[in-house]
Amino acid sequence: MSDKPFRFYDNRQKYLAFVTTTNEKWKLSERAADELDHLTPRPPAFRLFDAGMGDGTVLSNIMRALHQRHPHVPVYVVGKEISLEDLRLSLDKLPDRLVEHPASCIVMTNLFYAEAPWLRPNSGAEVNWTEVALTGDSSFGFAEQLRALDPTLVDNWQVKSSAKTGNPLYVTPSVLVIYREDHAFLLDDVIPKEGQAEADFDFVVASQPWRARTSAELKARTVISPLLRALAPGGRMMVAQSAGNDPGEEIITAIWGEEELFPVDRYALVEAVRDELGDEVVDFDLEVPRGGDALISYQMHTLPEEVGPSIGTSTLFAAWNAATYVAQIDDARIEETHTGVRHLEITGDILRRYGGLWFNDEVFVFGRKR
Repeated sequence: MSDKPFRFYDNRQKYLAFVTTTNEKWKLSERAADELDHLTPRPPAFRLFDAGMGDGTVLSNIMRALHQRHPHVPVYVVGKEISLEDLRLSLDKLPDRLVEHPASCIVMTNLFYAEAPWLRPNSGAEVNWTEVALTGDSSFGFAEQLRALDPTLVDNWQVKSSAKTGNPLYVTPSVLVIYREDHAFLLDDVIPKEGQAEADFDFVVASQPWRARTSAELKARTVISPLLRALAPGGRMMVAQSAGNDPGEEIITAIWGEEELFPVDRYALVEAVRDELGDEVVDFDLEVPRGGDALISYQMHTLPEEVGPSIGTSTLFAAWNAATYVAQIDDARIEETHTGVRHLEITGDILRRYGGLWFNDEVFVFGRKR
């Protein structure tokens, strides 16, 4: 077994297979859209922060929902993403958003959670700041111009590995600012200026922004607390994380036995955030739903005839991939199971027992008091 730190978020094959074979992104988008009904835009723009864009599905769906509710309100969006591949996937979803909602300023950055809302590194390092004013008014034209940015992105979104955790770190802090040239005048007070960007977000979405087995204290210090401080008065922050106690977890425990896959629940996280905020805690609403009220379930896509006495190989592999991805099992442990077919037999048995495969997420909301 390798003694190198496990770089879970670098496994593109597992991630993309999970995204395309489950409806988690849909479910989280729907839940996030519900929060928009509790938020009132204020000039000069509705301000949205996505704490880990991934492939951009959740962000683009929230932008659709926001347009449905406030079609004429300017929108300022900041998405944090360190993966160049995810950045490309997210950019591919933007042209349609810019056509439907032209008064949008969309910013993407590889900065840390404690830096990204303000678009500047805490170290004071120089930022690769790229501003793109898209010309024309068609999604085809916007897509062409965004695709032409790729050589710049390859240079700006380089990463290195953390010697301690194995997680990717940016080589150079980078910011990409995108808006339509024909709306630059309207967005003059919205488009961020280098070194002068404000946070004050109305809505922050933090979906699976950490390793599940990271301590509550580290999650509170490096992710939750900085993002809470980036909220405007009355702003809300939706947090989503895997919760287990589902058929996916049953697959894992049947293979490796009982272990704490998701040791930090929302209650432990709230206590750690309270400790981290100290005297500032009075500025925030940190109550979370009790019991099962915070849980949402999502499913692996299957047709009824796919889960029967004989289950297709592609369905079995998709279910096995989803279960190991959600449980964040490292590649070395997974490879140990591939010497036989027991893992697929167990997966098939659980699929038949439940008629498919589903997972639980904890989804809860923090707020900044007015």
